[in-house]
Amino acid sequence: MSKIMTIYVYLPNEAVDTWRPVQAEHLYDNVYRILEQPYERDIETWQFEPGAEVECEWIACYEGQVLAATRRVP
Repeated sequence: MSKIMTIYVYLPNEAVDTWRPVQAEHLYDNVYRILEQPYERDIETWQFEPGAEVECEWIACYEGQVLAATRRVP
């Protein structure tokens, strides 16, 4: 059974480094699929959109250590 977790996706068009918490399904190892969820493309741009399979790693940000999407999995 897949586990649903919160991961963070970078918002590249913001004036300061900004990470959006999103829901993702754990697939295997450190790979997750970003789930469909509300996403207002005209308000903000996500580095990886819903449906993307991404590799995640722990990073330090304003909330402490978070699991962040760092690259798309082909």
